[in-house]
Amino acid sequence: MSDRDRNDRAGNGEPERVVVRDRRRIDPVTGQVRTPPAAEEAAAGAEPTHPAGSASSAGFHPRGQTAEPAPQPEPAGPSVAEVELASQVAERTADLQRITAEYANYRRRVDRDREGVLTAARVQFVGDLLTVLDDLERAEAHGDLTGAFKSVGDKVVAVVQKLGLEAFGHEGEPFEPSVHEAVQHEPSEATGPTTTVVASVLRRGYRIADRVLRPAMVTVTDRADDDPADPAPAPQQV
Repeated sequence: MSDRDRNDRAGNGEPERVVVRDRRRIDPVTGQVRTPPAAEEAAAGAEPTHPAGSASSAGFHPRGQTAEPAPQPEPAGPSVAEVELASQVAERTADLQRITAEYANYRRRVDRDREGVLTAARVQFVGDLLTVLDDLERAEAHGDLTGAFKSVGDKVVAVVQKLGLEAFGHEGEPFEPSVHEAVQHEPSEATGPTTTVVASVLRRGYRIADRVLRPAMVTVTDRADDDPADPAPAPQQV
């Protein structure tokens, strides 16, 4: 109490009141440390602070209110330059695939045409030698292919074989109109099912690859299917 208050009370005839203030820092009853009155007033007037990690810092507010989450930025889409670049890449890729396919087709066509030209050249060259081969075959059948004449004949045969010439037409093989030219037909006396086979070869047939240069001239006969005759020999080279 101030001196002025004491004087006012004395002037009014009121007895002076004695005020005892307990300034002990330790509470004698609880044993806890007391907060000074000045510190309490300062704490009451100050705004409450929230330490890091408290409920307020975590997004919670007093009175049960919840803070709204901060809006997340939306992912940005591709830019105009990226879209244009992707379109150009797709267009160039399609052009490359188309050019690759066209080139592959061109190479196959060129290889096929080249093979056709080579086959035609072989056919034209060997076709002029077929009569020579016929003479060599007849001379060998009569025993006249001997000495130097035989050596020359063997070289000619080796050349045409290297070019892919193949002879066909042998006795006993089944008759095929696509490669055989029948000039005589001898029917069979068998009453059961028969098969037409080559009886004799009058002129040898030749082919290169799948192209027939000349059909074989043969005579045919009908043979019973159960005839135990030897099967036809496989086609041989010239």
